[in-house]
Amino acid sequence: MSRIQFFCLLLILTLSLSASAQRRIVPPVVLISIDGLKPDYVLEADRQKLKIPNLRRFVKEGAFASTVTGITPTVTYPSHTTLVTGVSPAKHGIYANTPFDPFSKNQGGWYWYAEDIRVPTLWDVCAQAGLKTASVDWPVTVGAKIDFNIAQIWRAATPDDRKLIRALSTPGLLTEAEKAIGNYPEGYDYTVEADKYRAAFNVYLLEKKRPTFLTTYFAGLDEVQHAHGPDSREAYAALEEIDALVGKVRAAAEKLGNGKAVVAVASDHGFSPLNKSLNLNAAFREAGLIEVEAGKVKSWRAITWNSGGTAAVMLKDKNDEDARLKIRQVLRHLAGDPDSGLFKWYEDDIAQKLGGFPDAAFVVGTKPGTYIGGGLEPPVIRNLKPSGGHGFLAELNVMDSSFFIVGAGIQAGKNLGRIDMRDIAPTLAGLLGVKLPMAEGRDQLKR
Repeated sequence: MSRIQFFCLLLILTLSLSASAQRRIVPPVVLISIDGLKPDYVLEADRQKLKIPNLRRFVKEGAFASTVTGITPTVTYPSHTTLVTGVSPAKHGIYANTPFDPFSKNQGGWYWYAEDIRVPTLWDVCAQAGLKTASVDWPVTVGAKIDFNIAQIWRAATPDDRKLIRALSTPGLLTEAEKAIGNYPEGYDYTVEADKYRAAFNVYLLEKKRPTFLTTYFAGLDEVQHAHGPDSREAYAALEEIDALVGKVRAAAEKLGNGKAVVAVASDHGFSPLNKSLNLNAAFREAGLIEVEAGKVKSWRAITWNSGGTAAVMLKDKNDEDARLKIRQVLRHLAGDPDSGLFKWYEDDIAQKLGGFPDAAFVVGTKPGTYIGGGLEPPVIRNLKPSGGHGFLAELNVMDSSFFIVGAGIQAGKNLGRIDMRDIAPTLAGLLGVKLPMAEGRDQLKR
């Protein structure tokens, strides 16, 4: 064999191996988020007489966590970013649903933009591996590196929001899908009826775009629980309808994967009944830490950044020891009042160990049942119409979330026990054959 023939043969073998690697078949992996899904809704469905056959199949046919310990704060946007990065909010950069905005200059804007995420996501590492990705309404996805992306964003709560979503999603994708399905929901439409439409868009992407990794988000249960409380008749009815949507998405994924798809269901937090609010900013105003003019903040030395049952207390000047002293005095006073609903607080280095709000001087948590309100006027403690909420400290079991996974290579009936929310992304990465080098959690299927 001549040298030229040898090198030609070597080139052919190299190209052949490269093509073989590119043809490596990865079963499709789908991550479905059901906002506010408590684990007992599925694991104790009989006790609650819930008719959720599709979710119950996950327990019988796949693996599941008995509980998932959440992150700080236990609210939607930080949690969903942890679900696709495997790190805590202090590292991924999405610290709350909304950015810190004491003067309300952002006009109620949320952390919509993927450029704020400071670590690689599952979509990013899939792209590096040449795997096709898709997403429908996942939080923090405006501008994300997703092949077929229907981004989550709203502003006006009118049909113009649909134009905004169309403009900020993958060019042409929403228009194409709407021709087949009908109008996509308006921006902030998180009814169960809107979830039904979003499920249809998921099925469309699975059938027409054939992604290897798809993320999707259903929020109807969360909205109903906010209005009526957890374990309400209305919440059960909403979950039963969403269960049918899970079945449709799973069926489409399995059809795409010739029966070998992996489908996971996760949630971002648990839920608690609510009947009271603790307005720390009103107490800080009384202590001379906030100045108010015409009902709005004029100046501040210390102010809260609220996330439901948790608040970061921010200092204008981190060296303001007088402000720190006054904050402690306020918190100690409230802790001595059994009606305040104050649970506990953490300060400085100890607060940072919670993994959220890296610049907070204090992280304060209330007891389940009491939200941290944003009121600037007295009274500090207010009664609320009975409802539901979350955002409480992750150490409270009432905030535990869910994880169920079924499909190719998943052991049936395997109870993973209590896991950390940061474990979910590396677990899915393992199934996709990719790595998240910065993940703080671990692959729960390889332990």
